[in-house]
Amino acid sequence: MASPPSDHPRSEGEEKPRRRGFRTLGIVALALIGLLFGSTVTNLIQERVERSVTAPYGHRVAVDGGSLNVYRNGHSGPPLVLLSGLGTAAPALDFAPRIRRLGAFDVIAVEGLGYGYGDMTARPRTVENISAELHEVLSKLDIERPYTLVGHSISGFYTLYYATRYPKEVSAVIGIDPTAPADKVDAPSIQSGGVNLARLASTTGLARGLSALAPALLGEPDGGAYTANERRRIHLMTSWNFGNDAVANEMAQIGRNARRLQGMTYPVGLPVLTFLSADSVATIPHWREIHEDQVKNVHRHEIVVLRGKHYLHWTQSAAMAAKITVFLGRGK
Repeated sequence: MASPPSDHPRSEGEEKPRRRGFRTLGIVALALIGLLFGSTVTNLIQERVERSVTAPYGHRVAVDGGSLNVYRNGHSGPPLVLLSGLGTAAPALDFAPRIRRLGAFDVIAVEGLGYGYGDMTARPRTVENISAELHEVLSKLDIERPYTLVGHSISGFYTLYYATRYPKEVSAVIGIDPTAPADKVDAPSIQSGGVNLARLASTTGLARGLSALAPALLGEPDGGAYTANERRRIHLMTSWNFGNDAVANEMAQIGRNARRLQGMTYPVGLPVLTFLSADSVATIPHWREIHEDQVKNVHRHEIVVLRGKHYLHWTQSAAMAAKITVFLGRGK
């Protein structure tokens, strides 16, 4: 007959392997914490040194809620205001090939809160707040009015709201594969808070490592239109700015902002030129139809599909500059 289960505690021989296992786990955990701490300290020191030897471009302008950074090409002519896509670490550098191609214009690249050399914290990134900040900074600059807004990706939200909120300030809108509210209206509105894992990746140096080993993952531009110094600085600023709180909140507000813009259209008399990526048209359902519907009430509008990915200005700046020049009446 089998003996009943013993009620005696485990023997000392059985407990030793368990204690060794817990001890090993503890050692591994302490080693990981040490590596993380060391990586964080090293990354912070590197960033401090990099910032000390890298002169910032542009100039900062104070607005309600913080300071934005503005880069201007120094040329005369009709003003073009450039607005970047979501999370672009260094917008003025990201737009560099395009700025070089637009010598007939007064080009102003506005780096909002969370971008470039702007502040990395901000009030909630609602379309109302972002547009109000843009209006305030442009009101403080000595630029001709009205001006043309040029928005890439998520800035399609802000050009739409801004043109309806301040119609007398805007002479035309140009979109670079712009995000349309109809495409994001079902996106959930996320309460930003808790641990910002993307910012943690930046603080600990993980973003720096990824930017070095797999730069395309963190937005290094394609094509040969950038100088070596521009690429180096984009790499640095990606490490510095990745996952900051302002951009994290902007991402969390996408669904809310899309619903706020639902049904909103550009003023009928406002010229609108939209560049669409052939890659987006091929992969995103109804991408062209969504944009055609957005401008159907506008008397003068044009949609141009260019070969390339979402960041069309990385590889198609020459073609876009030529089209913009003609569209705005500055060329033949």
